Amino acid sequence: MKIYEDRCVRCRNCIIYCPVGAIKETENSVYVDQELCVECGVCLRSGACRNGALYQPQLGWPRILRAQFSDPLVPHPSTGIIGRGTSEMKTNDVTGRFKEGEVGFAVEMGRPGVSTSFADVEKVAMALAGRVKFEPLNPITSLIDPETGKLRDPSVGRERVLSAIIEFKTSEEEGLEILRLLKEVSREVETVFSLCVISRCRDFEIPFRSRMLGAGFQPRINGKTNVGLGRPLA
Repeated sequence: MKIYEDRCVRCRNCIIYCPVGAIKETENSVYVDQELCVECGVCLRSGACRNGALYQPQLGWPRILRAQFSDPLVPHPSTGIIGRGTSEMKTNDVTGRFKEGEVGFAVEMGRPGVSTSFADVEKVAMALAGRVKFEPLNPITSLIDPETGKLRDPSVGRERVLSAIIEFKTSEEEGLEILRLLKEVSREVETVFSLCVISRCRDFEIPFRSRMLGAGFQPRINGKTNVGLGRPLA
């Protein structure tokens, strides 16, 4: 996002709408910090600027990734889904992503006010590579080498997005080690992330939850059980 200097009257009405604090003010101007801006489009859609000073320039590669992951109206080309480009792993009841004995993880990196860089996404993906199976229908997977976790295009590492989700699965036996690994790598990234753990229920229980508790990991009580009306594909 950018600002037409000749149209801006420095009313500052747009500043409060930026979820990452990228709209800055100096003594003589208001401008968009291009390093911080994630191209989410919130400021433009807010209608805060009555002079039409805010505008969205055409985005090329790799900056277009900012909009694909941050703007809920922009589809991701690898999935055709808008926003972050993922339906996440919450549809297991109809897609059959996880079989008995498997556990899935969704690492959601970044938040409004914090955001995340693809350099940090790469750090987490590299720590996981070789130990997990990355979800193929996920835009992050399309950007990395699943064998190494490295970004296929190094220039992508300089881009920032509102948030990005790394999805993968492993066996229940390996799940606890993955949790420990994620705890370690969380100290190496300059953002925050939340962690979703997904597994099949068995006899009205969640087997992997007991393993987590036994290892000292306390899942939050606001977890959910998805009861689908579709028939699992696997």
